[in-house]
Amino acid sequence: MSTLRNKVQLIGNVGNEPEITNLESGKKVARFSIATNEFHKNPNGEKEQNTQWHNIVAWGKIAEIVEKYVGKGKEVALEGKLTSRSYETKEGEKRFITEVVIDEILLLGIKGDDSSNG
Repeated sequence: MSTLRNKVQLIGNVGNEPEITNLESGKKVARFSIATNEFHKNPNGEKEQNTQWHNIVAWGKIAEIVEKYVGKGKEVALEGKLTSRSYETKEGEKRFITEVVIDEILLLGIKGDDSSNG
């Protein structure tokens, strides 16, 4: 059991233009979402799609790659770890969020293809 660790691998399509933040320290952070799709047949034998949305965070060099090359609709493969955090809204409500902090990204699709992979 000691060899198990927090590791997430996803392949999906970017759901929004990445939000890039330049921190005072000079470091960059990129935030975006991706959709992953699973297909199955319902009891009637009809094909159904289940879409899951994932919040993605990239830091440093990976954030720079995201800023330059990743856009809405692009297909990407990601690897990172699952993290959870909480914050308080302006109204004082506590909210929880789960994110995938990535340490690797692979741009998929045809080289030079600027169309959405939908």
